[in-house]
Amino acid sequence: MRNSLKILSIAFVIIGGTIASCQSQAAKEDKANKKVQEAESNLTEAQNNLLSAQQDTTTAYQKFITESEKRINSYEKDIADLKIKITEEKNSEKAKYEKKLAELEKKTNDLKIKITDYKNKQLDNWDEKQQEFRKDLDELSNSITGFFNQE
Repeated sequence: MRNSLKILSIAFVIIGGTIASCQSQAAKEDKANKKVQEAESNLTEAQNNLLSAQQDTTTAYQKFITESEKRINSYEKDIADLKIKITEEKNSEKAKYEKKLAELEKKTNDLKIKITDYKNKQLDNWDEKQQEFRKDLDELSNSITGFFNQE
């Protein structure tokens, strides 16, 4: 009878271990499936965030280009107005003003070329280029505004 109890005990241990092992495997699979679903959810969220960031960047880029083109067009009109004012100046001053005006026209054309380049190609370090371009636009604006006051 002792042998029977030993055999029966061993059988219960083996059966219990097998059952526990099966439940453990099912739990592991459930856990793994949950992790996969969580990872897929995180991936989808990351992709959506990336798409949103790309759209925001594109919108800001296009807005900058449009605003810059408007400013350049405005400066071209201001330069045309300056040409008219120069014709009213004394002959001794005209040569000096015409030279300064030619420099402004060159700066304006250079900025137009830059903005066209920005539109036509993908740029690295865009923030840096944008700041530099805005600085150039501001300098041109100041030059036009103080045209007759500069010496």
